[in-house]
Amino acid sequence: MSHAPSDKPFTLAGRTYQSRLLVGTGKYKDLEETRLAIEASGAEIVTVAVRRTNIGQNPGEPNLLDVISPDKYTILPNTAGCYDAVEAVRTCRLARELLDGHKLVKLEVLADQKTLFPNVIETLKAAEVLVKDGFDVMVYTSDDPIIARELAAMGCIAVMPLAGLIGTGLGICNPYNLRIILEEATVPVLVDAGVGTASDATIAMELGCEAVLMNSAIAHAQNPILMGEAMKHAIIAGRMAYLAGRMPKKLYASASSPLDGLIK
Repeated sequence: MSHAPSDKPFTLAGRTYQSRLLVGTGKYKDLEETRLAIEASGAEIVTVAVRRTNIGQNPGEPNLLDVISPDKYTILPNTAGCYDAVEAVRTCRLARELLDGHKLVKLEVLADQKTLFPNVIETLKAAEVLVKDGFDVMVYTSDDPIIARELAAMGCIAVMPLAGLIGTGLGICNPYNLRIILEEATVPVLVDAGVGTASDATIAMELGCEAVLMNSAIAHAQNPILMGEAMKHAIIAGRMAYLAGRMPKKLYASASSPLDGLIK
């Protein structure tokens, strides 16, 4: 019988986190709902689309950092809305300026607006530049195990394959590719995109992912604050089940109670 895996801390760029849930800040009805839902989720890392959200680049406008304080959360600037490597690199450098030399970034270079699928060629180009420039790069990528391997070898600190297309809530569409990526992983693997509800997050964690990043699943729920809390528990349950090691699946029934000593 194979032994269940032992737990290890979730560490990124030398810092250890208790929560394995990372959340986005877009699509909420207002900043107050954003704050409450993120608090309910227990997340410690909050990702921010620099091209769509004011974190100081637009003086005089509401600043997200007023409700999501860098004193309380690790801010993870991302390059959502970038469609080529040059744009993505420029966006990361802007974030570093705005956040006083902050090096942790989430790289995503999209292929088109219809699918929001990663443009892997441009992603590889941008990752190479950013790693050389001293950034700690977490990278949104396809669920191709070879590309995931290349990005890790290049120096990215985490690979983040999509489970389904961004914002679709379709869940874990290809667990088999994710399993190959996880088996080969030399850096943390986080599911990024596709989660729709708590059970999706749990499945990602049961596969052995280090963490899960989500936005729409919480922000588009009818009650985002309650869904934030649900996701907190889903991530914990999935991690515990992964560590516990599930029972094998069987084709036929097996009595739950022992048969010895039955009254004849």
